[in-house]
Order: sequence, then C-alpha cells, then structure tokens
Amino acid sequence: MTGERDLDALLRNMKPELLDGTFVFCTIPPSEPIPAGVNPLLTFREQEGTTLVILREEAEASGLRYAFASHLITLTVHSALDAVGFLAAVTARLAAAGISVNAVSAFHHDHLFVPADRADKAMTVLRAMSAAK
Repeated sequence: MTGERDLDALLRNMKPELLDGTFVFCTIPPSEPIPAGVNPLLTFREQEGTTLVILREEAEASGLRYAFASHLITLTVHSALDAVGFLAAVTARLAAAGISVNAVSAFHHDHLFVPADRADKAMTVLRAMSAAK
C-alpha cells in the first residue's frame, strides 16, 4: 500500500493517538550490547553511541541514565516516506505552542515524542490542526 503524499489529506487524516507509557532516551557505547531486560521501541546507531528509546521503568531497572521523559503520539495516517511538508507543518504548530518534539518517521506512520507534561496540550493542538483541514 502506498502512503499518502498530499499535505492537506495528511493533516486532515492524521488522527493523533496517544500511547501508554513514559518513554526516555538513553545512550550506550557503540560496541556495547543492549542490556538484558531492555526492549527498545527504537534504536539508532550514531558514531558517539547507540540511542535507545525505552520505557522509563526499563531504564531505571537496568540502571541506565536517561533524558527527555516523553509520551508517544502516533499520527495514524499512512504517510509516504517522501511526503513533503507534513512533519514540518506539525512540528511548527507544536513549536508555536511551546511544545518540543522529537519526530520519528517509520514505514507506515510518523511518531512524535513530546514532553510527558505537555502531551495533553500536544494532542489538543494536533486535533485542532486536523479538524481545520
């Protein structure tokens, strides 16, 4: 199935969904294996280390230092990987509301990690954006 490319359709149909749990960002040295008991939602290898996005409980249980306690919002529209302007429009609107965001594009959807204490406000902003289209 091909993802949506039309910006108006993406915004109108994004239907944000707030997932359960508090996610955090951790880093481990590039040569170190992922600790036992840690089930990352996301891993990304950089020159400086491997980023793990995991539940806060897993980080604490494993003794991993972490940053950015966040909630995950999935934009449920199937966006094309080469869609132009979708995340720019979304992140600009969240920025205007004073909400930081770490965005991740996966094969089917775009996902937003927003500060845990701002997730409800982010959902309000995103729903209003979608309704305006």
